[in-house]
Amino acid sequence: MAYSKVLKLLAVNRLIKPGAEFYVHHHWFDQTAMDFLLDGDFQIAEKNRLYRCLDRVLPHKDDLCRHLKKQWETMFKLQYDVLLYDLTSTYFEGLCKRNPKARFGHSKDRRGDCRQVLVALVVTPESFPINYEILAGNTSEKTTLADLMAKTEKMYGPARRVWLMDRGIPTEQSLAAMRESGIDYLVGTPRKLLDEFQGELIDKDWQQVNKSVYVKHLEKEGECYVLALSKSRMAKERAISKRKLRRYLDSLAKLQKNYRDRDRFMKRLGVLQHEAGSSRHCVDLQLPAQGKRVSKNNFNFNASVKSSVRP
Repeated sequence: MAYSKVLKLLAVNRLIKPGAEFYVHHHWFDQTAMDFLLDGDFQIAEKNRLYRCLDRVLPHKDDLCRHLKKQWETMFKLQYDVLLYDLTSTYFEGLCKRNPKARFGHSKDRRGDCRQVLVALVVTPESFPINYEILAGNTSEKTTLADLMAKTEKMYGPARRVWLMDRGIPTEQSLAAMRESGIDYLVGTPRKLLDEFQGELIDKDWQQVNKSVYVKHLEKEGECYVLALSKSRMAKERAISKRKLRRYLDSLAKLQKNYRDRDRFMKRLGVLQHEAGSSRHCVDLQLPAQGKRVSKNNFNFNASVKSSVRP
């Protein structure tokens, strides 16, 4: 069976109903007419063949990215003067003995017990990817930026681009190198650094960008610092906080009815507080003393008026 047909199968699946290779093998292929369209049988969707097809594509990754970029420029008239850079992780069950990049590291999925890899991705504001790299799971995010920028310029040539990143990705050294090279960027300012400019920002007036966003900006030492106030974001954060608080209170009410020994009770309470996040500070608790059996008389809670969402 030609791997070109397998690749077409995977590409069509990504466009119509994206799913894992096992899903394509176990469910999706039988529910479609891909066997007729590709003039083949179920061997096209054989599980190991799907994974091996991805291995065969990998050596052509950079050429494929260049080809797609040219196609998108023609079809969608995309511009690449603004690029978004971010990292995520994906974890594996098992020992992963044949995957040297699968390492223990900081898990964004809260699965520190599993090995993982990092996925570094560069996309346009329209979410079209133009480059990606698979990194070892124990790679520090702060060490990834320089290599990805250099490879992007090597693949597509130097250009005056603006890079958008989370505050945890670049270091001060990498930002200094970008300024020296004339590369523009937009990145979140650490709160500690923002506190240094608090007095100067307070004296400035808010400027309205649209009906829900207001900004203040300050130019200092060759940098432009922007403080943004979004009413829509504030409403979203408050809604999330209220929902967490409501779940926390409902869970505490169930916990109050489910009498148990204190040790098991405290373990369950710790889980609930972790899930509630900062919303837990809105609830005052009366906890049973050490060695006492939990009852309504020694475990009570009360929601206070203080807010867990900063304006």
